[in-house]
Amino acid sequence: MILDLREQTPIFDYFVIATGSSRRQLHAIADEIDSVLDRQLHHGRMGSEGYEGSRWILLDYGDIVVHLFDEDARDYYNLEQLWAGAKRVPFEPAPPQLKAK
Repeated sequence: MILDLREQTPIFDYFVIATGSSRRQLHAIADEIDSVLDRQLHHGRMGSEGYEGSRWILLDYGDIVVHLFDEDARDYYNLEQLWAGAKRVPFEPAPPQLKAK
């Protein structure tokens, strides 16, 4: 889920909220986000929290903050409700890339 927070706060523009099913999956998602943003967009992370605990990983890219939760933590913190006034940004995952044989 992507929330547009530009009308809610001057601190950041967007929250990206995602759920992983395991610590390993949360780490893989966080690592891939870092890799893609750095390699393809040359946009490095400013900070992070929770990587070791892995129930809630926060990745701070300045105007964009990524929240990666396990299911229990996402239900508990319920950021969607906390920021209920924010606009939801439509999102469609990119189709899988065809691999050359």
